[in-house]
Amino acid sequence: MGYPGKCRKSYDTPRHPWEADRMAQELELVKSYGLRNKREVWKAQSLIRKYRRVSRQLLAATTRGDASVGSQAEDVLEHLKNYGMMKEDGDLDSVLSITVEDLLERRLQTQVYRQGLAKTLRQSRQFITHGHIQITGRKVTVPGYYVKRGEEMTIDYYPGSPMAQEAHPERATRILKVEG
Repeated sequence: MGYPGKCRKSYDTPRHPWEADRMAQELELVKSYGLRNKREVWKAQSLIRKYRRVSRQLLAATTRGDASVGSQAEDVLEHLKNYGMMKEDGDLDSVLSITVEDLLERRLQTQVYRQGLAKTLRQSRQFITHGHIQITGRKVTVPGYYVKRGEEMTIDYYPGSPMAQEAHPERATRILKVEG
């Protein structure tokens, strides 16, 4: 259920619910990333919107000459670089060019599929929710978990899971998948 004092949505719904172009784009994202519903797309869009808003405010403050903005800007950039949404040489201007696809690529569900631990995106979601996947020795059951750069290579099958056995029929051979 969650903490009753913090009961609020973590996303914004579209202002116009029946725009055909937007609906088609959202449906394409849901299909290509194996998401459960459009709410997961809206969460990613809201998070991107938050980072863009913060970077615009910091850029405006730096042009005004505020000296206290430097540490805040470094914190935002370091956070985005740790999660792999920006390149190491990125600055506040490059935060504005982050797309929803960049954020969806960092989800655990997508990373499990890209690393070849599952045959499909839907199967990767199932493996995660059923507790077959671990990150750095911890079982993670949230498909929407954002994987940090250092955690990418520590994603593996959970040792107590039947998927950890090499002979399991549903286990995929581990081949890195690159889609371009």
